[in-house]
Amino acid sequence: MSAQHSDALVFFGATGDLAYKQIFPALQAMIKRGNLTVPVIGVAKAGWNLDQLIARAKDSLEKHGGLDPAAWQKLSGLLRYVDGDYASLATFQAVRKELGSSEYPAHYLAIPPMLFEEVVEQLVKSGCAKGARVVIEKPFGHDLASAKELNRILLAAFPESAIFRIDHYLGKRPVHNMVIFRFSNAFVEPFWNRNYVDSVQITMAENFGVQGRGAFYDQTGAIRDVIQNHLFQVLCNLAMEPPVRSDSESIRDEKVKVLKAIPPLSASNLVRGQFEGYLDEKGVAPNSKVETFAALRLEIDSWRWKGVPFFIRAGKNLPVTCTEVMGRLRKPPAVVREVTPEENYLRFRISPEMTIAVGTNVMAPGSETSEETVEMVASRHPRPDEMEPYERILGDAMAGDSSLFARQDYVEEAWRIVDPVLKASTPVYSYKPQSWGPQEVGSSVTPPGGWDEPVSSDQEDFRVAEQAAK
Repeated sequence: MSAQHSDALVFFGATGDLAYKQIFPALQAMIKRGNLTVPVIGVAKAGWNLDQLIARAKDSLEKHGGLDPAAWQKLSGLLRYVDGDYASLATFQAVRKELGSSEYPAHYLAIPPMLFEEVVEQLVKSGCAKGARVVIEKPFGHDLASAKELNRILLAAFPESAIFRIDHYLGKRPVHNMVIFRFSNAFVEPFWNRNYVDSVQITMAENFGVQGRGAFYDQTGAIRDVIQNHLFQVLCNLAMEPPVRSDSESIRDEKVKVLKAIPPLSASNLVRGQFEGYLDEKGVAPNSKVETFAALRLEIDSWRWKGVPFFIRAGKNLPVTCTEVMGRLRKPPAVVREVTPEENYLRFRISPEMTIAVGTNVMAPGSETSEETVEMVASRHPRPDEMEPYERILGDAMAGDSSLFARQDYVEEAWRIVDPVLKASTPVYSYKPQSWGPQEVGSSVTPPGGWDEPVSSDQEDFRVAEQAAK
């Protein structure tokens, strides 16, 4: 199954926001690289026809990434459209007719999770599921019980090898680059363990609010929206052991082992916050206790990481938009008795640009006894020709490469970790917009030495230039 490339792409939700902002630009990019030559069948209940879908796709490309005339001509020739109710078998029989001689379609469900079961059942009844793959968007449930139920629905119709659970964060090049950096550089491995690492922290900050998505966000919150999925993926890339082989299952085995080694999150190791003004957002309940900020502490009870705390922080309306990892090393003994060295550290900046920095202690200017910390920095902005996440993950799904997709056991282990606090009534503290969260973020969820405070992209560029000048 994994070696067979999909010979058609069917995407449900073709008239939706995700298709408009992400999917059509990804499809054009795939065509430009020669990675898409098969029919693309959009499905929705909008009362549209094919000409309207083509017009929507063209408008999407003009506003999100730019229209390439040659690629657009090819894409518009590949587009098909089926309009109908997902509850009607006739809709899926029309999809089967559009598939024609296709034997290995990929069905991409860019639709709300509440519709998954209905669509999967109809795919089976209509014969569309035979030889097919199914690609679904997060969230994969809203807690452990619902995740298990979703997996039951999917596995009743498709083998695990044909199920591709998208977390677009894994399609980001810098996220995967952490694995390459760790295991392809001989100088990293000797110190990336409990003997030298004092703590690890992961920050995902956004300097904006819910942007008109209050009704969605008020059913989700920061833990469900980004921590349980995106940031746990980052955590696994930082903490996993080298896979014994480079195939997708060996890689995913190591990630699951990391999650299995993490005890369930306790309420004492979590602080939740809500920015002032959130309750005024459209669609938000007047007395909502949903968190727009969360900071937590985890332990990984493995041989490599026993005793090393991992801290994760994510929130909206923080000072910058940035995702960054900071691994602080244990302090070395002092060379000069009067001077206590600062901790060395390894800093990964995932977005908006990619940076790898090593914090080192050197002699301070004008002194032979005092020290200062400087960074050795490697930084780069994304090139225009680099794959965007959706291009990479849709291409991988159609090729049958599961490396960047969440497996059933991974999803359930991730929910197991956060499930206890999702069910607990932990307090939600208020914080001012553009601050680093509520004041109640105390010692239990603060790394030794404090949280690293990422800087803006412009400040990061200045910092890199300043270090280069030194």
